[in-house]
Amino acid sequence: MIAIIDYGMGNLHSVSKAVERLGCEALVTSDPERILAADGAILPGVGAFGDAMANLHATGLADTTKEYAASGKPLLGICLGMQLLFTESEEHGEHQGLDLLPGRVVRFQGNYKVPHMGWNDLIFKQESPLFKGVKPGHVYFVHSYHALPERESDLLAVTDYHQPVTAIVGRGSVFGMQFHPEKSGEFGMTLLRKFTDMTVGKTNWTF
Repeated sequence: MIAIIDYGMGNLHSVSKAVERLGCEALVTSDPERILAADGAILPGVGAFGDAMANLHATGLADTTKEYAASGKPLLGICLGMQLLFTESEEHGEHQGLDLLPGRVVRFQGNYKVPHMGWNDLIFKQESPLFKGVKPGHVYFVHSYHALPERESDLLAVTDYHQPVTAIVGRGSVFGMQFHPEKSGEFGMTLLRKFTDMTVGKTNWTF
């Protein structure tokens, strides 16, 4: 079972339906016990970083998410959910994140359109179980802030939007996708399937 972590912000319905289309059981829940018992967990997110962290702390799900990550079972952050994995964000002030991956979330700066919205190619930077047997393709982005990982080894894929932009991150069993895989057609669903295949009873996610 894949737990979709419900902290009051996120495209819960579309993510859960996408997981179900892949033949997996999806449970939208805010119950820490059910989250911790899940074979895999997804942290979605739409909105502002500070509001999301406030909700996670208010519901106790910040600690639950950290405990889940420490369990070694697969955890995936999507869009804002990916940004929440990092140490801090400058969105509407300074806010502390979950600090599962060291790094900072910053606003796009330049004479170009913000938010970054639309389809862009992925560029794989290193090997990952998410990419095994997969060729890079197009995915759908909507974001005004982007992550700057401190460790190059955590940066799995980028896209180009007037600069290299973090698209996929990961360390161990913790992963994040800045784009929306559930809205990115067949290629996005392939990446999401690679994540669900890491869960208990599926293929081994280690190399």
